[in-house]
Amino acid sequence: MTLIATSRDRGIATLTLDSPANRNALSAQLVAELRDALADCAGDDTVRAVMLAHTGSTFCAGADLKAPPDPEAFVGLMREIVGLPKPVVARVTGHVRAGGLGLLAACDIAVAGEGSSFALTESRLGLAPAVISLTLLPRVDRTAANRYYLTGERFDAAEAARISLVTLAAEDVDKALVPVLDGLRRASPQGLAASKELVTATVLRSFDQYAEDLIARSAALFASDEAREGMTAFLERRDPAWVR
Repeated sequence: MTLIATSRDRGIATLTLDSPANRNALSAQLVAELRDALADCAGDDTVRAVMLAHTGSTFCAGADLKAPPDPEAFVGLMREIVGLPKPVVARVTGHVRAGGLGLLAACDIAVAGEGSSFALTESRLGLAPAVISLTLLPRVDRTAANRYYLTGERFDAAEAARISLVTLAAEDVDKALVPVLDGLRRASPQGLAASKELVTATVLRSFDQYAEDLIARSAALFASDEAREGMTAFLERRDPAWVR
């Protein structure tokens, strides 16, 4: 069963995360299929821009703890979104957690609906937002990152827009996307590619400089006793041993 649904409309390729059974969690299969779909878009001259959407009430729940992707594959996915020579727009009408925020922050433009919520829950599992820092830290207000990295608090679409995680919080997401998509359709392919290259250059350099270290750090955390307790507690729907 495929986990990425694709469609085309006047130059916009929509890639829909379609794994509602696990809340569109980042499984090895979903990451691989999304990378393949992005590669297809990159090679298709009829595609002006890509829109990343989702089925169900969750945009992305973060890593699939039962079938996680290889960390290098997930980092590769984020880098491909940042480096794609076509804009990537996120349409978010649901919840985003942990690694899902890294996926979201890799996109060039993001519009979130009022029912959306966001949380960096890694610290509560004995982990840290390691590899997703590659896309999050260049984008998110540093004071807000200090808070939400450490506390794992949930915040809404208005706060996500305030801290620059998303471009815009909107009551009607599709209405808000109309001028965005119209602008992308009116831009030339060369103009889009060159303009995106300017705004993503620093982020791409950070991938080259820090990705290997962050992958190693993430792997060490996942292998730790605290992380095993945190993930087990999450799956068993109980507090981990360290909660006071």
